[in-house]
Amino acid sequence: MGRIGSIPKLPENVREALNGWLRDPGIPQTEATERTNALLEELGVEQRVSQSSVNRYDLRMRKVGRQLQESREVAEAWIARLGSTPGGKLGHLVTEVVRVLAFDLALKIKEGKLTEESLPGVVALVNKLALMVQRLERASGLSVAREEKIRRSEREKAAEVAEKTLSNQKGISSDTIDTIRNRILGVS
Repeated sequence: MGRIGSIPKLPENVREALNGWLRDPGIPQTEATERTNALLEELGVEQRVSQSSVNRYDLRMRKVGRQLQESREVAEAWIARLGSTPGGKLGHLVTEVVRVLAFDLALKIKEGKLTEESLPGVVALVNKLALMVQRLERASGLSVAREEKIRRSEREKAAEVAEKTLSNQKGISSDTIDTIRNRILGVS
């Protein structure tokens, strides 16, 4: 694994400020570097950053950002293709994606391929996906329960109609009517 650059060694508040300046299209990298060094001096930190280290850091962060965007686009394409119905194919797909990402993340950590800068973003993404799976499963359960409640209500209405209709017929016993009602309701 390569050596740790100067940017990850910065105090967190300075690194966050640098990230903000790099995201601002009105602030060139040279100015972001100058502001970072001025902030470090103001805080009494002896460390300084070079223009080249800020450039390398910015390039890495942009690459990670593009990869995250591509991942989101792929996920959106699959959701559009499979539909947004919770559970079923989509729920299984999302669960499998989270498993694969967690496995890949563990491999990359073991191989030392994740940097201190990229690791929190990747972990946050996997965490969000896991939460999404949990919410999809919960929504799926609620949807199934709601559908069952609607079906039960419809069966009860049909049973009432059948009971009223059959009770007016001559020659049909109350036991037969109860049997038909129970069959409609799905009661043995």
